[in-house]
Amino acid sequence: MATSDKASPLAFLQSNPVLSSLSDVYKAFSDRRASLGLSNPGSVENVGKEVQRDVFLNNYMFAGLKADLTKAFSLNPLFQVSHQFAMGERLNPYTFAAMYGTSKVFLQGNVDNDGNLSTRFNYRWGASTVSKTQFQISPGGSQDMAQFEHEYTGSDFTASLKAINPSFLDGGVTGIFIGHYLQSVTPKLSLGLETVWQRVGLSQGPEANVSYVGKYKSDDWIATAQLQPQGALNTSYWRKLSDSVQAGVDMTLTIVPAASGMMGGLSFQKEGLTTFGAKYDFRMSTFRAQIDSKGKLSCLLEKRVAAPVTMTFAADVDHFSQQAKIGVGISIEANDESLQEQQEALGPNASPNIPF
Repeated sequence: MATSDKASPLAFLQSNPVLSSLSDVYKAFSDRRASLGLSNPGSVENVGKEVQRDVFLNNYMFAGLKADLTKAFSLNPLFQVSHQFAMGERLNPYTFAAMYGTSKVFLQGNVDNDGNLSTRFNYRWGASTVSKTQFQISPGGSQDMAQFEHEYTGSDFTASLKAINPSFLDGGVTGIFIGHYLQSVTPKLSLGLETVWQRVGLSQGPEANVSYVGKYKSDDWIATAQLQPQGALNTSYWRKLSDSVQAGVDMTLTIVPAASGMMGGLSFQKEGLTTFGAKYDFRMSTFRAQIDSKGKLSCLLEKRVAAPVTMTFAADVDHFSQQAKIGVGISIEANDESLQEQQEALGPNASPNIPF
């Protein structure tokens, strides 16, 4: 019995000499790119996280008293709730938080005694693609915020697109739209950029700017630089001194316009801030300290006094303004024996790879 093969509707693409040449060029480029052995450089937002988040204590500092009580109900999937009671500067008297996470889904919600609600929802579509949403609702409505982000993590690059308070309902586009791209160009050097387009209202024109980012990662040190619009320059340097000691420095230089002299002309004034910090990890505690060029000294000590109890002591002194702040906190993890049994049963899979 005779059979006849029907040509594919897209067969002409394979025989097209132009497309075939482009395909060969792309394949040669991909092979050359793979032979360099490049790794993923991380994201633009986290380009200086070793200094800003790991060493410096800006994200941990507080003034006053606070107590955190956390109860975990499950490890995989992760589910826990926490209560925070606080008294002090910029601290809410009570905050309730809940968290749920699997290898694909991450959910987090916080609500305080004033009714301010903030939520996060992340979903991992695949090994390289994550969508992130964040909402913030306040009783007065003045601080309401909606944020949508989609991130793609390649073998040697990371790209993301973020929209903050986007709106298409008034006959035009308003909001803030941010695009990030960071590419490894050598095994140690990464280059990228950040583009921002924003429009507050239809009565105002849109604004756009571009920032350029560079990162150099060695075996035990990392240097970064970011050139922002209007001539602002931010650089950071992180170094691992030993297994338990890290140090970092961050410098920001800004050129701002200022009125000059009797002629009423315009001149430019340089403003800068340099911060030095160090982090010490001990067996049962972590100590962070930093000092900046404006004379502000800060330190923070986190010490685990028992298996479920951690004490936190924070203090900063501003020598120029002659002000001092002190914070004391306690964190209690109220976990029962069933969680330990669950962790032993799950083994290495006890903690899911949550898309934070």
